[in-house]
Amino acid sequence: MASLTSSPGALRLTVVSVLARLPMAMLSIGLLVHAEHLTGSLAAAGVVAGAYAVALGVSGPLLGRVVDRRGQTAVLVAGAGVAGAALAATAALPVGAPLVALVALAVVVGMSAPPVGACMRTLLPAVVADRAALRAAYAAESAAIELTWISGPPLVLAVAAAWSTGAALAVAGVVLVAGTAVFAAEPASRAWRPSPVPSRPRGGSLRAPAMRTLVLVLLALGVVFGAVEVAVVGAADALGSTAAAGPLLGLWGAGSLVGGVVAARMGGGARTGAGLALVLAALAAGHLALAAAAGSAVALAAVVTLAGATIAPTYASVYAMVDHAAPAGTVTEAFAWLSTAVAVGASVGAACAGALADAAGPAAAFALAGAAGTVAALVAALRARPLDAPAPVLAAPAAA
Repeated sequence: MASLTSSPGALRLTVVSVLARLPMAMLSIGLLVHAEHLTGSLAAAGVVAGAYAVALGVSGPLLGRVVDRRGQTAVLVAGAGVAGAALAATAALPVGAPLVALVALAVVVGMSAPPVGACMRTLLPAVVADRAALRAAYAAESAAIELTWISGPPLVLAVAAAWSTGAALAVAGVVLVAGTAVFAAEPASRAWRPSPVPSRPRGGSLRAPAMRTLVLVLLALGVVFGAVEVAVVGAADALGSTAAAGPLLGLWGAGSLVGGVVAARMGGGARTGAGLALVLAALAAGHLALAAAAGSAVALAAVVTLAGATIAPTYASVYAMVDHAAPAGTVTEAFAWLSTAVAVGASVGAACAGALADAAGPAAAFALAGAAGTVAALVAALRARPLDAPAPVLAAPAAA
């Protein structure tokens, strides 16, 4: 983490941002188990969790665009307030509450969730003084965020088991509001101002070919992640130990954490489109190997850890490219689009993997993950030239 500790305030900002983003790793499973408890139906709970995921994906680029125009503070504080209130209302609903109320509140939570991740990545170029260390800083940040995915789901489930599912959502809401408020109060966040550009025409960050390429890459990566989550659960069931799914997914996240730390020590991820394609090829190979390991818990644990080690370096490579890929004045929106692409891809991957696992077993679902990773690598390889080109300058609109 030397790339973060070398800049005053960078490490503190990263720690605060990780705390503020912890609820995002808690809410998907938290809303699912709470909705199941209130309705008695896993299908209805899936609708609630899906509504939240869709709303979160839609709102990210919209809120990112507002940040790029108005600054971070107001968007973060207002979003946290609305999301926190919606979570409190959801937690207070009684057993038998109508599904429409749960769905509506889940949509409000997703639409108002503060874009802390996109804001944090937008700030990194400002808080890391050494430009040569910026790529390593993205790698360190990508590794640090894995802590939320390792700890968030077990934490929300532990609170639900000890008290109630409503209490678990309430805790997530308190952490979200408090963590976001502390992040928004950080000097770097308060001082950040949008880039002075003549205009921001329709299309925003997606006007840049490089950004469209990165979005396609992360859409395919999302399919990898969604497929692996389902495949791991299916493999654990087939091995006779459903409870093993949690530790296996934890090893996946731990592998990513280690991979991010190693990438940070080595100066960050790939620096070119061709380099990104190579990183993605390694990710595809690692996740494809899970298909061969699906029949053994020991083999699966070893391979899922190695496969996970490619995730944070991939994210670090992509994030470091946004700074030159996104047109001026659209960087926060650009980072938000990447998060949306992963969320959409994960939903598609989970749905397809579920069907494959039922029809042909978990190895087929792991093969889907490997295939999606291969698609991501091919996209990066075929679009390497746009990835290496500077972002286009958005021209001002012609006078009427």
